[in-house]
Amino acid sequence: MNGHHLILGELVDLITGETLADTFDERYRQQIAHLLVNQKGFLKTDIKPRQSILVSAGQNKARIPLDFQLQVSGTIGMIIKYGPGSIVTRHRPALALSRVSVPYQIPVVVITNGRSAEILDGNSGKIISHGLENIPSKSRLTQIVSGINLVTISKKRFEMESRIIYAFEVDGACPCDDTVCRL
Repeated sequence: MNGHHLILGELVDLITGETLADTFDERYRQQIAHLLVNQKGFLKTDIKPRQSILVSAGQNKARIPLDFQLQVSGTIGMIIKYGPGSIVTRHRPALALSRVSVPYQIPVVVITNGRSAEILDGNSGKIISHGLENIPSKSRLTQIVSGINLVTISKKRFEMESRIIYAFEVDGACPCDDTVCRL
């Protein structure tokens, strides 16, 4: 047993080819990866899985996982944050991740539990669509990215968003959660 996840064996990551622990959460992540590659037109090289994001709240620091960053035309245009259960409570930390994982506001933020999804506008935080089937395709994301001016995140905003992530993803994490690395 690893952390709070039931390990069912091993599986091979679609994007990287790495062997990973087979958990129910990882099975959902792999289903999302298959959706992105097989239905949404993304190349494996467009997708950065399991990015480790450094966050801080004052002197407290941690590395937290971001499930997927999707790149089009050299720009990270979308992130996908997976979490089991209700996705409503994941909006704010996912938006914060879209403001600290790269130096600009990522335009599209997807929160999913693997069965449902909410797609948010990164700038406003408003829900623009519901459902896994409505996650933007590569061609749609390319249109979105080409049609906007990417806003640079200020140092003050970065610090505030980092604190939000820390509160939700580190302070609010289950004590046996081994996906968060407190530094």
